[in-house]
Amino acid sequence: MAIRAFFLLIGFGLSVSGGISLIAYLNVFSAGMGPVDYFHFVTEKPECCFFPVGVGIIFLSIYLPGQIGEE
Repeated sequence: MAIRAFFLLIGFGLSVSGGISLIAYLNVFSAGMGPVDYFHFVTEKPECCFFPVGVGIIFLSIYLPGQIGEE
């Protein structure tokens, strides 16, 4: 159970840092770029990839089945 909580917190931290980066890079719209340009810009930044990775870790830590004897 402690391992699941550890991965939940790791996933939460990654998703928060990636989400903050995604929000911070919304300033490219004020530079005249469109949504497609924003998507291409964000996919090139490694810190923005933390958001989907973190959400995936959270999902796995919550919904993966536990050990057989665990109830």
